[in-house]
Parts: sequence; C-alpha cells; structure tokens
Amino acid sequence: MPHRILVVDDEEPVLFAMRDYFSACGYGVDCAQELEEALALIDNIRYSIVFLDLRLTGIGGVEGLEIVGYVRERCPWTRIVILTAGTTPEVEREAHRRNVDAFLHKPKPLPQLARIAYGLLETVNDTQNASRQNA
Repeated sequence: MPHRILVVDDEEPVLFAMRDYFSACGYGVDCAQELEEALALIDNIRYSIVFLDLRLTGIGGVEGLEIVGYVRERCPWTRIVILTAGTTPEVEREAHRRNVDAFLHKPKPLPQLARIAYGLLETVNDTQNASRQNA
C-alpha cells in the first residue's frame, strides 16, 4: 500500500509547497487548513505521516496538541511531525510526552523534511511488517 501523508497548516503556501514536493516524490498527499477538516480526513483515510502546524487559526500551543491524542487513538501506527514557527519549551515538552515522532521549527527545507519523512516511513514499514508476522 502506498504511503499517504497529511499536511495540516493554515498557510496555503506551506500546504501547496509540501503537497507538490511530496507528490513529486511519489506519496499521496492530502492537505487541511482547519482542525475539523484534518480530523475528518484522519477518520476516513489511513495516513503514514501527519505533518502538523500547532498554530492553526484559532488554536495554538498546548491546545494544538489535542490532535496528537486524536491521531494516536485512531491510528497508532501513524507518525506525527510537528512543524511550527512559534512554540515554547512547555509545548515542546508536552509534545514529546504525547509521543510526537519529531518536533521541528519552521522553516525547514523540503529536502530535509523528505529525509525525515523517509526515515519515519521506514519505521511505519517495520511496524506493519511486524503486525503481519504476528497475525
């Protein structure tokens, strides 16, 4: 099954750049600008990675981490990458406590994000293979 990536960010240029880049790398990519839209996609599509900006319109900081718990409950195999421009040490600690796979500060060059994604996708593959062997 090909990997799918969800990018959640309220900035259209970020969404379009990541969508175009990861699509060109051969991944299926969906984008959401709002929390409700992201939650609906997560409920209906199996994602290998979710790239999440914590500072969506109307939310930010620790409140933005609520989506992490939502993803973890519904799809524990999904890797979560926080990609945000503004944060505090408290938010970073809370993100790691909630088992975020990577916490990155914007801006990051797309090739660097691709390397991180590739490494995380390898762990998704390992998890899926182990699940099949145990079944």
